[in-house]
Amino acid sequence: MAAGKEREGDEAADADGSTRAGDDIVAGGGYPAACDTPARKLLYDMVSIPSPSGEEERASERLVDFFEANGREAWIDDAGNVRAPANDAVLLTSHIDTVPGDIPVEVRPAPPAGELPEPSEIQVGEPGDPVLWGRGAVDATGPLVTMAVAAVKTGVSFVGVVREEVDSAGARHLIGDRDAPASVINGEPSGWAGITLGYRGLLEGTYVNTSESGHSSRPEPNAIQHAIDWWHGVEETFTPDDSETAVFDQVTTKPISIDGGLSDDGLAVETTMEVQLRVPPSRPVDEIHELAEAELSTGSVHWGDPMPPVMESPRTDLARAFRVAIRSAGGDVRLLRKTGTSDMNLFAAAWDCPMVTYGPGNSDLDHAPDERLPLPELDRAVTVLTEVCRKRL
Repeated sequence: MAAGKEREGDEAADADGSTRAGDDIVAGGGYPAACDTPARKLLYDMVSIPSPSGEEERASERLVDFFEANGREAWIDDAGNVRAPANDAVLLTSHIDTVPGDIPVEVRPAPPAGELPEPSEIQVGEPGDPVLWGRGAVDATGPLVTMAVAAVKTGVSFVGVVREEVDSAGARHLIGDRDAPASVINGEPSGWAGITLGYRGLLEGTYVNTSESGHSSRPEPNAIQHAIDWWHGVEETFTPDDSETAVFDQVTTKPISIDGGLSDDGLAVETTMEVQLRVPPSRPVDEIHELAEAELSTGSVHWGDPMPPVMESPRTDLARAFRVAIRSAGGDVRLLRKTGTSDMNLFAAAWDCPMVTYGPGNSDLDHAPDERLPLPELDRAVTVLTEVCRKRL
């Protein structure tokens, strides 16, 4: 279906308060009563399909079904991404994969103000709002569904990418496989009234060292101690001088794993340490790499491909369109900077075009055992994103 025809159909649906796009889409039978719109049904389906990184195929097929049922061409590319190209005034993209974790999929009403549902310590939704629980509801199946529904309603391009939670292989493949669009909206939870403009970068390394074996009473440090000493030096190097420095503006350091002990032949002590350094936009990644290397006295570090930091301007036409759409929907706009990373880091490094990250959900629930999304927030996010996309066409 051509983009113009899709928009024409949506105008007729909007006039009577319903949305025809996707009304006929059903997968797996019935839905909870609160899942009474195409967006809510698709979200319920997608959250019900486990899709940890590397196991996205079934969820990808469901997305293809959604686009084809709405007259859009869609397919799964060589990397496993779902591609639904159309009007490149906007590319909507989010990730299909989730972190592992089994959270029973159900819809519950939000409790009264001041009460928290078990096992959560975070309040989301207005009292009585239907809230969908399940792995990925927030990170990032809710934003993914928002992108898919808005793409169908407006006729803009869409890509659902894979492996964002591990190595961003889907986004890396996409960058190498197509030209830059006119603008990018990346799907991650920002809350329906927020847009994310900045992410810190990521530098990952593996420290390796070997020392001669010997009795543990000997005073000479072994390879394990050398690894610990190196990491203490790295931590001290990047400890901010001002304790009031915002986390977003700091280089933060985190050991991820350490493994060490006698070699198989018993003649050496071996150690391996996996580490991560988060890098703010104010610090070049190369500088951080050099400072960390300077703390080495022995051993070596094998560095992975860095994820560069990004900080987009709040004054682009795209950011302005979001501010207008959010205010029109009754929201107070929040401009966000995230201390982690997303695929937007890669898109911003590769493509010279305006971009933001947007999507429903409270990011404090990312990867959490109480991950859940109020369904009215999904509705508001679809409304905002659809308005932004139409302004860009």
